[in-house]
Amino acid sequence: MKLLYLDCQSGISGDMTLSALIDLGADIHYISEHLEKLPIDPFTLNVKQVDKRGISAKLLDLQFQEAEHSHTHSHDDNHSSGHSHEHSHSHSHSHNHEHEHLHDHHHSHGHSHSGHEHAHDDGHHSHSHRKASTILGMIGNSELPPRVKQRSLAVFRVIAEAEGKIHGMDSEEVHFHEVGAMDSIIDIIGVCLALESLGVDRIAASPVPTGHGKIMIAHGLYPIPAPATAEILKGVPLADFHVRGELTTPTGAAFLKALADDYGQLPGLAIDNIGYGAGKKNFEHPNVLRALMFNEETATAREKISVLECQLDDSTGETLGYVMERLLGAGALDVYYTPVAMKKSRPGTLITVLAKPENAFVLEDILLRETSTFGVRKTDWTRRILDREFKIVATAFGSITVKVGRIEGEIIKMSPEFEEVKKAAAAHKVPLRDVFLAVQQAAGTHVETLDNVRY
Repeated sequence: MKLLYLDCQSGISGDMTLSALIDLGADIHYISEHLEKLPIDPFTLNVKQVDKRGISAKLLDLQFQEAEHSHTHSHDDNHSSGHSHEHSHSHSHSHNHEHEHLHDHHHSHGHSHSGHEHAHDDGHHSHSHRKASTILGMIGNSELPPRVKQRSLAVFRVIAEAEGKIHGMDSEEVHFHEVGAMDSIIDIIGVCLALESLGVDRIAASPVPTGHGKIMIAHGLYPIPAPATAEILKGVPLADFHVRGELTTPTGAAFLKALADDYGQLPGLAIDNIGYGAGKKNFEHPNVLRALMFNEETATAREKISVLECQLDDSTGETLGYVMERLLGAGALDVYYTPVAMKKSRPGTLITVLAKPENAFVLEDILLRETSTFGVRKTDWTRRILDREFKIVATAFGSITVKVGRIEGEIIKMSPEFEEVKKAAAAHKVPLRDVFLAVQQAAGTHVETLDNVRY
């Protein structure tokens, strides 16, 4: 499975994400061809190479050529991370920033980012609007690949729901300004097409900074993060990166909220490839989004486990034995007890349980119900394990099951099942060591597969 990790050290926006994925290897022609089948304004989609404080990155260059409101849309980020658009319109329309693409009927846009003021004069020309429901319907009825549809709809819904809550209206009644709608459609569906081009199965992301300061939007001067961005980022880990300006836009936030499966630091896997997407604004740090590709299949021997712990100072040996049986019977991978010195110099027992994450709740319940503890601690770990399989080895003392451990096909170790060795030794009245030696000698000659599955 291919894992994409979005490293949002300088925030994230729609155009930065799309350009980073193209830099990572997504086919821009594949993206354009699918987008051109949609009922949107004619456009050209390109990227250009730029330098962001020593890092070579791709900057998105999106242009619309529709006669009525032809404009050059160079996705920049005069506001921050790459998404305060510059437009040169034939009808004297200086368009606003991304987070105003989706809004209610109060569309007298205008905002200021880092000293750049954008004024919207609807007296010269009036654009039509597209409801969120119209855009969702367009995507649903399109010929886009199924996973692209699913991801695109999820992102648009996240933005529409946030804007609907902010403006106190039904999410499907929220409107996209016509020009802004085109930009958002390219960014959002383009990113989902790029994910499909790259064959991305899972997405993870770093904590994301929002930036700080003020931003002028249609309804006045608002704090950063903008209301819609803050609403979308509920539940997404934030990074403490103190930079003046808007680092994360609503579309960028929506990618993290709708598409990311996990949040956290870089995974413990080998990096396959890296792409950089640039924002136009220059900061004292490289204003780029870094996209890293991993292949989880190259690290199938590392798995996630949950570790449960609690300590007791008033349990009998019989109780501890019973609890261990219950835990192992309920699916614990391992259970062990450690003698510990507790407060008031009392001798106690630390119970440690290794479990698959999906079994952790049931095992916690057993500890809380069957022991005297008032709480159970849970931590998530990863472990590297050998590929395992069971084989049957024929010996002079009978057939013995052996657990075989491999790394990339190479046998690293074999371990006979102790209970079978014990029974064989008792039946033939020989020491355990003799049976172990017999298994070891026979394992290199005749080995019959019993069950070639990992566990």
